[in-house]
Amino acid sequence: MIHYIELIFKNLETWGLLVITVLLGIVEFIVGLYDKRWTTNEKILDFTCFFGNRFVVRPFVAYFGLKFLPWVLLSYKDTFAWVPFFWGFLIIAIADDLTQYWYHRLHHQIPFLWRFHRTHHSAPNMGMAMAGRQNVIYTIFFSQIYLTTTLVYLGLGYPALFVTVIKSIITTFAHSSLKWDKPFYEKRWLHPVAWVLERTISTPATHHAHHADTHGDGIGYYKGNFGNMFFLWDVIFKTSLITRQYPASYGIKNYQSEE
Repeated sequence: MIHYIELIFKNLETWGLLVITVLLGIVEFIVGLYDKRWTTNEKILDFTCFFGNRFVVRPFVAYFGLKFLPWVLLSYKDTFAWVPFFWGFLIIAIADDLTQYWYHRLHHQIPFLWRFHRTHHSAPNMGMAMAGRQNVIYTIFFSQIYLTTTLVYLGLGYPALFVTVIKSIITTFAHSSLKWDKPFYEKRWLHPVAWVLERTISTPATHHAHHADTHGDGIGYYKGNFGNMFFLWDVIFKTSLITRQYPASYGIKNYQSEE
């Protein structure tokens, strides 16, 4: 069993994350977290977005990005290969997630951009299946993909792989309907850990609030909590709401089950 777990994590960027998503999705389904809200149309939308964006759009952008960069940065290939792993990891983690924070935030604040992000918020439930539910245009212009591709070309490929793996785990679990952070709020002796945790990374409580279909009830907060891997950006830029509670309902109230 340990051998198979090691294989999954070693191959997380290729088929490993898919295995984790499927397994956790099965657990969510068995315990009835999807109810009847996960209709046939919703399933098609979730699976198409997940496989299309992760295994077609992102690899396509990265592949042609690495083909194009030599024309622009011909003499800079592997320029940063000398940077120690820890610093490379730190540079990419900050650059990657900070740019995504602003990319995400602008798609909520600019009406024209919102139309390309509303697909992600249209889901009437939270779960592994909708973690990758994004409009293809939103994914194609995803600033983080181009930044990471450029840093890989400059010689930070190994740190970039680790950042991508860790970020995938955090964001996937933050979207999960399995409230793994709840014990940290219920047990008093874990409160100090919870205080640090919820201000550092995205958790189900903080990210579920971002997906609520209401705003102003003290729990839902789709006008903030934009952080993906690091919730720290919301704390720094004052767009955070931490309640340690979960919304009663999710989605967009005027959503008409679009194809």
